[in-house]
Amino acid sequence: MDGQPTGAKNPELLTMKWHHGHNQSIVNGIPRIGFMTGGKSAKWKDVDMADHFLAKAKSYVKAHKDEPFFLYYAMQQPHVPRTPHPRFVGKSGMGPRGDVIYEADWCIGEFMNTLEQEGLLENTLILFSSDNGPVLNDGYYDDAVEKLGNHTPTGGLRGGKYSLYEAGTHVPFFAYWKGTIKPKVSDALVCQVDIISSLAALVGSKQKGEDSEVLLDAFLGKTDQGRENLVIEAGKRTALIKGDWVMIPPYKGARKNREVNIELGNSENHQLFNLSKDAGEQHNLAKSNPKKLEEMVKEFEKIRGKKYAPADTKLILK
Repeated sequence: MDGQPTGAKNPELLTMKWHHGHNQSIVNGIPRIGFMTGGKSAKWKDVDMADHFLAKAKSYVKAHKDEPFFLYYAMQQPHVPRTPHPRFVGKSGMGPRGDVIYEADWCIGEFMNTLEQEGLLENTLILFSSDNGPVLNDGYYDDAVEKLGNHTPTGGLRGGKYSLYEAGTHVPFFAYWKGTIKPKVSDALVCQVDIISSLAALVGSKQKGEDSEVLLDAFLGKTDQGRENLVIEAGKRTALIKGDWVMIPPYKGARKNREVNIELGNSENHQLFNLSKDAGEQHNLAKSNPKKLEEMVKEFEKIRGKKYAPADTKLILK
């Protein structure tokens, strides 16, 4: 867009330095992914976003507390650009990434307090989840790597955001309903897509989402039985989880995304892991267990078809 400064061409205008990719339109000193122009009065201040979204969520609850309601509260923290409000700066000792996680935790606490104050905690099912696994440097120089210390965001799993390995697709998922759900850790295999049909069942609707299973009892902690299988995805590449097993088909492209220092799951050969015995996916059993591999491949092809690999993964993983 003519006349619009960008992070790539106007570094003197920046308050946050970009590392890779995030070098296009500048909003309040921060370079972004993508281009924009106009709407100057609507340009946002990142440090105020968490407070703004929290206030709107609390207001919605108070306005609808006397009737059934559904609220999708999408938080921008701790996504990049990591911009904690000044009152959270330095709180974690781990730089902006730690500070925005601290801020997100505070926001959730404030939201829960509102539900409690309005007498809704015992009549509200709360689901909390993430859209992908962890990533440190995701486009900006923000000390995420330098100030990590002994913290291990992946929890011993392999990969991370952008990856077909467990740390990329195995994400946080909590279900809370005071007085209804008893605290426990569940091994049920579930997917966020299943929320659609499960919530419909909760309110007595027969509505179903495509590929969405009714797993309400798993969400409520009544059973550890979840899905039989699940197709996982990262960067348009897919793989299959069934029971304790995961099978990743061969994919072309880089083994690791060097910019974020994360293994992507690409290999010229099939990969097969037993997650109950090898959650870190260190031992490829494809050659030593050909029978299980064949079973997984057939199941995968039944769901995805035989031409499941992208024509050119280099375009996706460059």
